Amino acid sequence: MSSLLIAGCGYLGQALARLALAKGIRVLGICHRESSAQALRDEGIAARAGDLSDSAAMAALAKEWPRDSAVVHCAASARGGAGEAYRAVYLEGMRNLRAAFPDASRLLFTSSTGVYPQTDGSWVTEDSPADPDRETGRILRQAEDESLAAGGAVVRLAGLYGPGRSVLLRHFLTGESVIDVRTVDPSTPGGRWVNQIHRDDAARALLFLLTETGDTGIFNAADSTPMLQRTIYDELARRFDRPLPPEAPPDATRKRGWSHKRVDASRLRSLGWQPQFPSWFDALDRDPALIPSVLEQIG
Repeated sequence: MSSLLIAGCGYLGQALARLALAKGIRVLGICHRESSAQALRDEGIAARAGDLSDSAAMAALAKEWPRDSAVVHCAASARGGAGEAYRAVYLEGMRNLRAAFPDASRLLFTSSTGVYPQTDGSWVTEDSPADPDRETGRILRQAEDESLAAGGAVVRLAGLYGPGRSVLLRHFLTGESVIDVRTVDPSTPGGRWVNQIHRDDAARALLFLLTETGDTGIFNAADSTPMLQRTIYDELARRFDRPLPPEAPPDATRKRGWSHKRVDASRLRSLGWQPQFPSWFDALDRDPALIPSVLEQIG
């Protein structure tokens, strides 16, 4: 692979770009805003602003960038859970990239483990039912199918965290966390299962699939240690000398609010990828930027 197009070169895409450039791969990042593209260029990453939902813009891009490049769609919806925004960024974006780069050497779509709707605390693999009841989840599944139909791969990411981003830690420190009280699985009174992956491990997983293996299909990407909320908050309370969060019913408006499952990423690990941070607490201990960056955000 000599060239890589990263459609949605934001939090995850930027980390992927750095890794690819370090391997001598030519990279172009596509950002929604010109200011974001300029920030990448300031760092030495070739980038331009572009609208993935604009088919003409993507077709024009394909005339300027090698058509046999590897293409990764790892954009995020700017408006969170809005179905219209999801459809434009994910589904229309994938369709436009697929049409503009029919000769792509590799096509990869980053999805979410949120497409697994299980609420019984079970382990889920790539073969588990993925029939989300939310509109946004159904749109992600349609976008996944676009990549698979083109002979590409899909990476379903667990909750992404890293320097400057850890909703779990930030909410605990600001007192916004709650332990979900669930009636669907009374065998686990410790709240729901939480599945995460460090941004750098996610970026390494993407580059691994692009450069080290020709495997296609669906891959879960998560660390090795799903944890119950109560386990997490017991340890955080000890580390930061703070009280446990209160118990409350799951928030149906949250992206993963009703989710209650453990994500198995052994298919990806069986190919040779391993997370550098097997658990979230490993990252808290060994990523020197993680805690200070979150503390800086909350002031």
